[in-house]
Amino acid sequence: MPDVAGAKTFQTPAEAYDRFIGRYGGALAREVIAAAGVRRGAQALDVGCGPGALATELVAALGDDHVAAVEPSAPFAEACRRRLPGVRVEVAAAEALPFGDATFDHALAQLVLNFMEDPRAGAREMRRVTRPGGTVAAAVWDYRGEMTLLRAFWDAAAEENPAAAGRDEGRSMPYCTPDALHALWTSTDGLGDVRVSPVDVAADYDDFDDLWRPLEVGVGPAGAYAASLSAPRRAVLADALRRRLGGDSQPFRLSARAWIVVGRAE
Repeated sequence: MPDVAGAKTFQTPAEAYDRFIGRYGGALAREVIAAAGVRRGAQALDVGCGPGALATELVAALGDDHVAAVEPSAPFAEACRRRLPGVRVEVAAAEALPFGDATFDHALAQLVLNFMEDPRAGAREMRRVTRPGGTVAAAVWDYRGEMTLLRAFWDAAAEENPAAAGRDEGRSMPYCTPDALHALWTSTDGLGDVRVSPVDVAADYDDFDDLWRPLEVGVGPAGAYAASLSAPRRAVLADALRRRLGGDSQPFRLSARAWIVVGRAE
C-alpha cells in the first residue's frame, strides 16, 4: 500500500491523539457497534485499539471480560490498558492476531484499515478469529469528502505547498470509498452479506487553537506533515486552515463522515 506514515505517527502521547481524532472516537465507536450487531453476551475484539475509544464503548456494552484488543503502538496499547484494566490488550499487528480461530463473535477495526501494512491480510485475520455467524467490521473516514477536519487540512496544505497534495489522505488511503471497502470485504474468503453504510459524527472545539495544537505534536499523517514544517510555514498553514474552517476565538463544531463496512462470517 502507499506510504501513509503508518504506525510511526502513532508513537505520540495518547492524550495528543485524544485531542486530535479521539474527539470523534466515542460517537463513531457506538455507530460501529450498532452496525456490527453487537449484543450483550458476545465476545468482541478491537483491532488497532489506539488509546481505547472503541474498546471503551465495547466494555460499556459487553463488560470488560468480553472484550480484547490489539494495538501495534506500544504507547497507545499501554494507554488502553491503563484506561481499561480489565481488558486483555496485546501489542500486535492486525496481520498476525494472537488469538485462535473462531475466538470472537465480532472483530472490529476503527480508523485502522488504511494503516495496516497489508489490509488484505488484516481482513483475513479478522475473519479467521471470528466465529461463523459473527461479524467483521471496519470504519474509515470519508477522506475525499465529508471528513471536514482532514479535508480542510489537506486542501489548506496544498494551498501552502502544492507538493503536499501527494500526501493528501484522500489520495494516499486506498480504502476510503464504499466501492473499495465493499471489494475488499467481498474478496476476503469466508465473508458474506457485505454492506457499506455512511455515518456522521461530530466534535466540539473551544477555539481554533484547541484544534491546531494537537496537529503540531505530529499525530497521524496530517500531524506528521504539520510538524515537519518550519515554524513560519506552519503559521501559514494554520492561517489557511483557519480561513477554511471559519473558527478563531469562539467554540465551534465540525462534522465528520465515515464509511462502515460489515461482513458476516460464513
